Amino acid sequence: MSRPPHNHLLLILRYLKPTLFLTCLLPLALLVWDGFHDALGANPIETITHRTGDWTLRFLLITLTMTPLRRLMGWNGVLRLRRMLGLFAFFYACLHFLTYLVLDQFFDWDAIIRDIAKRPYITIGFSAFVLLIPLAVTSTKAMMRRLGRRWGQLHRLTYLVAIFGVIHYLWLVKADYLPPALYASVLAILLGLRLWWWRVDGDAETGRGQRHARRALTDIK
Repeated sequence: MSRPPHNHLLLILRYLKPTLFLTCLLPLALLVWDGFHDALGANPIETITHRTGDWTLRFLLITLTMTPLRRLMGWNGVLRLRRMLGLFAFFYACLHFLTYLVLDQFFDWDAIIRDIAKRPYITIGFSAFVLLIPLAVTSTKAMMRRLGRRWGQLHRLTYLVAIFGVIHYLWLVKADYLPPALYASVLAILLGLRLWWWRVDGDAETGRGQRHARRALTDIK
């Protein structure tokens, strides 16, 4: 007897997950490699900051594509990868922030507070990082069970984090707007799909409610 397609996908994902985990570490490995070989350019701190920021946004957007893949392709198993990808987004966000905190500002808290208060791109970037913290903390199965339906409501903040991240990038760049514009385009598509499905699901729920109401009236008559 052949395996159902769903079981095939789960089997593939079981072997894919460790490979994907190692692949997600490649950007860090390349960064370390370039650091050891003095290949980070004239401003190594800026290079590290930009590369960790880029990968934070990439992993955020990849994480947000998991639900569209499930709905459009019927690949329910890809949701098993969503938590790991989201945690890698948080991991690279931590590296991004630590680069700023340690290498750029040398733990100068007064300067950091002034930056957060006076530089809009840092204000919104820091806000995105702060919002990521509860999402990472509540990513465990135990927290999913404890929060119930509120877990899904909380994790919709991922979209807000991605919006803040794209704005942070747009406000940061001074010349080449193509990379943040590409991120913004991908995010706009993902948000459009999400809003469409919310509307469709809401209409379907309304339709079910109306049918139940009509049946109830018929039963009363």
